[in-house]
Amino acid sequence: MIERTLKDGVSLLRLSRPEKKNALTAQMYTDLSEALEDGRDNPDVRCHVIAGVPGAFTAGNDIADFIKMASSPGGMMATPVIRFLKALCHNEKPMVAAVDGLAIGVGTTLLFHCDMVFATPKSLFKTPFIDLGLVPEAGSSLLGPLTMGHQRAFELLCLGEGFSAERAHAAGLVNHIGEDAEAQAMACAARIAAKPPEAMRLSRDLLLGDRAALIARVEYEAHIFAERLLSPETQAAFQAFMSRKG
Repeated sequence: MIERTLKDGVSLLRLSRPEKKNALTAQMYTDLSEALEDGRDNPDVRCHVIAGVPGAFTAGNDIADFIKMASSPGGMMATPVIRFLKALCHNEKPMVAAVDGLAIGVGTTLLFHCDMVFATPKSLFKTPFIDLGLVPEAGSSLLGPLTMGHQRAFELLCLGEGFSAERAHAAGLVNHIGEDAEAQAMACAARIAAKPPEAMRLSRDLLLGDRAALIARVEYEAHIFAERLLSPETQAAFQAFMSRKG
């Protein structure tokens, strides 16, 4: 469900579960983590591109699978989700995203870790964490305000308002909007891959700065998230969600 290809320095990671709008499972999180981890020390990988399928970047977590993960031994902190979030923080290669259609939950928050984001006009960015009794994740409570300011970050992450491609672009989450976002993303990745890799690494590190605060925030969010999963408020929200799905 994660298709990996590597050509001319560009590692394409395609979310490919179209029948479920690319809702992420434990195995998909594991595959994404392995791809980012493998790419860190692989000189053949100079840039990652994350893409989905037409109409769906990702609908976020597969809720049934997520509940199963969080209920397993070790709880939330031992899940492939946490491994993926840490892989994002420790990723050493430039990362480009191509978004078409739905980018829900982690489908939006992972974009804060990308160096370039391309989106089609029909893309929708939405994070319904609070509606499920949860809190923002993937370091978005830190990166969101830094990227778009407190008020717009609150609107996206707390109020849960959906952002169109135009609003996401105005907020600084999306670099460019185009009908063929994937082609734009791949062309951008090819330009990145063609540049001197060590100079690119050093320059990207200078822009990112010390990642200690981000890593600490990801872990802190995850602990609160795990506690919230056990709360009556969240369990009721999950039950209501699953009832609607049924």
